[in-house]
Amino acid sequence: MLEIRGLRHDYAGHTVLAVPEWDVADGEASLVLGPSGSGKSTLLGVVSGLLKPTAGHVRVAGEDVTALAPAARDAFRARHVGLVLQTLHLIGVLSVRENLRLAQRLAAGRHDDARVDAALEGLGLAALAGRRARELSVGEAQRVAIARAVVNRPSLILADEPTSALDDANCARAIDLLAAQAKACGAALVVATHDHRIRGRFARELVL
Repeated sequence: MLEIRGLRHDYAGHTVLAVPEWDVADGEASLVLGPSGSGKSTLLGVVSGLLKPTAGHVRVAGEDVTALAPAARDAFRARHVGLVLQTLHLIGVLSVRENLRLAQRLAAGRHDDARVDAALEGLGLAALAGRRARELSVGEAQRVAIARAVVNRPSLILADEPTSALDDANCARAIDLLAAQAKACGAALVVATHDHRIRGRFARELVL
């Protein structure tokens, strides 16, 4: 599902990320662990196609993301990658359902309400479907962000520090939800974090 070879990303003349080789299999869950500034967010940015690396290759679902033109990378990401970023980027004036519909339209040019409803139901959000995103609690907004990430049934789900602002109970719940949703849509899951509370939840790790 994910193959990295000879990856390097430089910023202002300094190497901020170097990953010689790393693979994540179909349906596998993997943890990227490291302190702040270690390159975790940069890695997810490169894997998702938001950033073009200085050197190396990244393949997602057989496609060399690093070889695509910017517009093609954006289209590939919309179709194949689900993102849960540190800043959730929900559109506050839109309802929960409308945020998921928008994600579908960006990926496929249309929306599928049955799939939207299934994603919301799976995350216990059906009752909040009509509520505006700006009216949600932090925990509710995070669950909506996860629903948005999986509504297009991506091949790969990337989550950047999804538990950093959560207490222990909600930390465990967030990881449970991510893992369950990845399994439900057959996606590989990569979680980048410095939160050692979740370290025992993943069989494989990449330490930066």
